[in-house]
Amino acid sequence: MQKLHKMPARWLYALVMAVTMGVMSLTAQAQSQTPEALVRENVSSFMAQLKGREDYYAQNLDELKVLVNENLEEVADFRYIGASVMGSYFRNATPEQRSRFANVFRQTLIDTYTRGLVTFDYDELRVLDNQRGQRHEDQASVDMEVVANNGQVYPVSYSLRLSDGEWRVVNVIVNGINLGLTFRNQFDQAMRENNRDYDAVIRGWSPEIGVEELEQGGDA
Repeated sequence: MQKLHKMPARWLYALVMAVTMGVMSLTAQAQSQTPEALVRENVSSFMAQLKGREDYYAQNLDELKVLVNENLEEVADFRYIGASVMGSYFRNATPEQRSRFANVFRQTLIDTYTRGLVTFDYDELRVLDNQRGQRHEDQASVDMEVVANNGQVYPVSYSLRLSDGEWRVVNVIVNGINLGLTFRNQFDQAMRENNRDYDAVIRGWSPEIGVEELEQGGDA
């Protein structure tokens, strides 16, 4: 795929985001298809919408934001994800604060994903043929690999949850780094730094995952 910017390892961050958008666009046919099949189809579909239009979207980020938002419309359970990120603080938050954080969390991800989507630089994206079996009927994992230009292989694992007949991604592990847990730790740190002021933390919420951190990996 064409490179728009020379940004080492940025392709990994951008690709993870793009794939997440595609995977999250899982429809009500989930019950008749395996999570693996849905991931394959939706990743291909979303990537096809971007192919050949990188230069255009790089100059028209607002339109790319619309595309990203449409892929999230009514399919991503941000209330569930938001509650998970808030962790133990969720219990004492007011309903209004919970809802506001879910909306802020969604918007910050859309903005971040949009910026990342215009920096693709990778050789191959593949869904593994040998997937782990499901432990529960309403939970599943789908494993993929991203192959860098230098041949380095980065594992990506998606955790999915069946809700109201639809499979939805609720977490992503990139090269051993649990993004959901990372965001939860960042929320906890922000709460400690702001004397547990929910409103201040929500106003200043800006999740970050460093490119170098993704490259080095973790042990999640």
